[in-house]
Amino acid sequence: MAPAELRERRWRLVVSGFADAATNMAVDEAIQTVHARGEVPPTLRLYGWRPAAVSIGYFQRMAAEVDLDACRRLGYGYVRRPTGGRAIFHHVELTYSVVIREELLPGSVLETYRTLAGGLVAAIRRLGAPAELAGGEPDPRLGGEASAACFDAPSAYELVVGGRKVVGSAQTRRHGTILQHGSVLLDLDAELLFTLLRVDPEKRPAAVAHLRSRAAGLRELLGREVTWDEAARALPEGFTEALGVEFVRGELTPAERRLTEELVTTRYGTDAWNLRR
Repeated sequence: MAPAELRERRWRLVVSGFADAATNMAVDEAIQTVHARGEVPPTLRLYGWRPAAVSIGYFQRMAAEVDLDACRRLGYGYVRRPTGGRAIFHHVELTYSVVIREELLPGSVLETYRTLAGGLVAAIRRLGAPAELAGGEPDPRLGGEASAACFDAPSAYELVVGGRKVVGSAQTRRHGTILQHGSVLLDLDAELLFTLLRVDPEKRPAAVAHLRSRAAGLRELLGREVTWDEAARALPEGFTEALGVEFVRGELTPAERRLTEELVTTRYGTDAWNLRR
């Protein structure tokens, strides 16, 4: 299947740095809403999480997947994403989000995943890792059963290096607009991840070993330090190389900032959203 045709080549680049879990998800939704109104161009946003946090997919149950007592005790955040997928521990990573109207990036979910993955593949290769698309199904060489963790298995058109997942992404569509965001692993602490997820303690060592066989951070794969800033430079370069996108550096607009504050207060910072069944 051919990738979707990208119909808008001039994008805004927002490097927003580090924020807490509720703010990060609120900013992504705010950009999506304001872009849907035609007030801002397609946007690539790069960010990190402080404090580190667990996010769950829209359809997951927080209490069933995440050990909230462990998160609170260790000082980590938690949030429900507006996108689907499984749990992610946003720790040592670069997170990206892409917001673009469906008319500017037509095609199915898988087609648009594949188009955007082209930019991610080019970016990871610029960092020195031979990234490739995982394909439509988890790699059968990896075997085993999936856990609640996103990086347990590569999904359609996600990135692997040597069969191990390095980027996990999720997508949602609303108001005729695509929001896709994902994690570029710089490092992976599998033991800490499974301390924060609800896993039978007797099964935890096997789960840790299983995840390490399926996923890895770029620092392990490349055998060198890969900084957040280095990865943040590579991402837009990769999108330019693979998709022909021209980036204009920008900031959030006043409308996006106001909506972010509103969404933190009414949604992503509330137990009603994060803990709902």
